[in-house]
Amino acid sequence: MIEAHIAGFRSSALGEFSGSMPWELTLGSIGIVERLLSGLREGYDVRDSVATHRTSAIENGAIIKGPAVIGPDCFIAAGAYVRGGCWLEANCILGPGVELKSSFVFNGSKLAHFNFVGDSLLGCGVNLEAGSIIANYRNERAGPAISFFYNGKRFDTGVEKFGALVGDHTRIGANAVVAPGAVLAPATIVKRLSLIDQGIAEA
Repeated sequence: MIEAHIAGFRSSALGEFSGSMPWELTLGSIGIVERLLSGLREGYDVRDSVATHRTSAIENGAIIKGPAVIGPDCFIAAGAYVRGGCWLEANCILGPGVELKSSFVFNGSKLAHFNFVGDSLLGCGVNLEAGSIIANYRNERAGPAISFFYNGKRFDTGVEKFGALVGDHTRIGANAVVAPGAVLAPATIVKRLSLIDQGIAEA
């Protein structure tokens, strides 16, 4: 599933997890990122389980909690909050007010500002406009285990927290919401102020 949506997945540092379901990676994100930390090449400064490539810029006022890997040529603005278990491949931007949790973000993806992305995989060249959210928990249901429908098939994840698998070059408009449990095909356009909820059975 992941390789069909993120073309560079197999050749990335996460390639050894080829064949895994996306929610398996996000559930194990802490251990996966700790493993990636131990295999980094030169060019990283590591402090408190946070590895930052020397070509990346992190403004004062950003909070990054380990384990985390910030790859080459990334930019993290003041007020951004990166929670443990995050990996940014390269050329990624997290703007002010962005919160990222237990997620893997591939080359060239941008979270503009005031975004929340939880327990998700974002492919290459993904862009989230201001205020758009990828939610990771269904607090409106008695049973929080996440299930969803995609291409006419039901997926039961068995986990209580999972956001989305977002395909390469997807664009998510301002103030849009992607509900927990979603798979967005490459180059998907999510309109501003819209809701994507694949937890509802397809007609």
